[in-house]
Amino acid sequence: MPIAKTNYRIEEQLILNSPFPSFLLNQQNEVVMWNQLCEDVFRYPFNEYTNNDQIKSTLLSTLDDQSWQLITNNQETYQFENISLVTKDERLLESTIMTLPSYYQGELCTLVTCFLHDNMKFVNTSTQELVDLKKGLNSTFMFVTIDSEGFIINCNQKFLKTSRWTPKRVIGKTFWQLFPETDESKDVTEQIWNTITSGNVWNGEVEKLTKDGRSYWVYMTAIPTYSPLENRVQYTLLEHDITQEKLLKNSLEKIAYVDPETGLMNIYRLEQVVNEMIESGRRFSFVYLSIDKFYILKEIHNVIESSFLAEFVKRMKIYFQDSSMARINSNEFVILTPLSEWFIQGFLHYLKQNPIYVGNVAIPVSISGGITHSPKDQSTFTELMNASLKTIQTVREAGGNNISSLSAESHKALNRKSIIEKRLLLALDQQNLEVLYQPQSDLSSEKIIGVEALVRWEDEEIGVVSPDELIPIAEETGLINDIGSFVIEEACKQAVEWNNKGLKLKVSINLSVREFRDKNMAKMIINTLSKTGCPAHLIQIEITEKFALEAEAEANIINQMRKLENEGIIFVLDDFGTGYASFRYMQLLPIEIMKIDQTFIHSLMMSEKNQKITNAIVQFGKSMNIEILAEGVETEEQKQLLKKLGCDYIQGYLISKPVSGKEIETLMAK
Repeated sequence: MPIAKTNYRIEEQLILNSPFPSFLLNQQNEVVMWNQLCEDVFRYPFNEYTNNDQIKSTLLSTLDDQSWQLITNNQETYQFENISLVTKDERLLESTIMTLPSYYQGELCTLVTCFLHDNMKFVNTSTQELVDLKKGLNSTFMFVTIDSEGFIINCNQKFLKTSRWTPKRVIGKTFWQLFPETDESKDVTEQIWNTITSGNVWNGEVEKLTKDGRSYWVYMTAIPTYSPLENRVQYTLLEHDITQEKLLKNSLEKIAYVDPETGLMNIYRLEQVVNEMIESGRRFSFVYLSIDKFYILKEIHNVIESSFLAEFVKRMKIYFQDSSMARINSNEFVILTPLSEWFIQGFLHYLKQNPIYVGNVAIPVSISGGITHSPKDQSTFTELMNASLKTIQTVREAGGNNISSLSAESHKALNRKSIIEKRLLLALDQQNLEVLYQPQSDLSSEKIIGVEALVRWEDEEIGVVSPDELIPIAEETGLINDIGSFVIEEACKQAVEWNNKGLKLKVSINLSVREFRDKNMAKMIINTLSKTGCPAHLIQIEITEKFALEAEAEANIINQMRKLENEGIIFVLDDFGTGYASFRYMQLLPIEIMKIDQTFIHSLMMSEKNQKITNAIVQFGKSMNIEILAEGVETEEQKQLLKKLGCDYIQGYLISKPVSGKEIETLMAK
């Protein structure tokens, strides 16, 4: 809260001899003075902050934007309680911060003094009791603080040690990113979030993930808190590590290898049996059965789960004799059988002839199932499971209540996808990806004015992986952010190199909506521009219509786009007309260029109707003061017609296929 409005003149010795860590910020948020205690306690040398404003992203990275604005406005004296300071060696120090608007050498600055709680005693008895209580809890439990939108804004050292996160990496992540991406975990986290956002406390056991993806378990108490002074809601997660107890319990369950409700193998035993059958060279069908809409079925028909499952398993055992069976979860089963495919599919007819009754009412049971042959289709347990889940997904998309198998082509695609996932991790680690550039030409001057950056990967084991194949897998596996960061940095470096040679080429980079859901995406891009020395106006970001449609409903994404627009970055709407066209997102999003998708260009000369559609797209863009770029241009005839229709730029094999940066320079010289 404000204390006074006097601006004091600060003498250098006052800061240097202060008994507390103290430093001075100028109006550019640069550290202009840094006493020895700051260096001793926080471990950041003064020269690390010279001529930059990095203190917000390091020592003060746990501060929210509102508090940071108060500190840097140079107008009032403030006291900030319970601030976690992040040291250079990734420790968190609890502190009270005092800020004082001051003049130093004629310049308005802010004096920041840090009072570390470990070095202080409070005179007020009740205050000291609260401090002692917090210290006791802090040394016993893990603490995580999240804001009203679910973003992590603070945590304690015990949490960092257990989760293996560092403050710089975890601050700004979301509450949901701390948990496994499983249906069960999503249900639990949704329950936690709904409870605390309703103003209630949640208690219970929950599985979480460390930074490197390992599971650990905690007993969590999630508490909502409200600050009337700041009109701000926050949530505190108080956690006790129960991993050892949980692992012991899991170990005992694995020893049994039996599902207690049905008497079938559990998934641990199933994996063992499958591996033994594979090693012995046996041929078998891996049949995965899922009861459709199981929970709705129970609710509508008032089904007692244990009785229903007992009857269902009884029918499986009668029908699939001489076969091994396992229960995967509440409503899913696996059967290992030598029986033929047509016989397996007959199980649906058998269920109709032998229905399960509740009272005198027959329950309509619908089954979605997948048949995968080993070793013909897949040759490992993981591959068999993945293929089965893909098959069931396909069956359900077609309406369900069917037992089917994938085509040979689909199994081949799954195998390749599995290999790509494994090799991609290696490629990112060894930086085996490269960026190629496809030139874009101005139809008026017929000069190359820009390029599109396209990631290319040629693996020694699987050959060339096209962007169309790579990007969906990267998005599914969560590696898209790593690829995006790589392409952004490479494109910025290339843009700077061309700029230094007098080639004023704009570089377009394709980014996904998933990447922009990262709260720090815009900041990362701006930091990359700064790091590489790349002028922002040389960078264009291409987004798809699907991106635009989803961004329309997410304020955080729009805000990040506006922030980048303010820096000078241009946004390009890619693949226009092939997705979810919306006039609303054309209003909300900062789109300056629109790309006509190559599917329209390929058919441009085939009919007058196609030409009218392309003309309509061009005229629509012009009416919105948006420039038009046509991609996939391959013939001179297409080029001349597009020029006549009023298109501004073209891209395609008529100019050049994607090439290296050096080859772009050669094209420019022609």
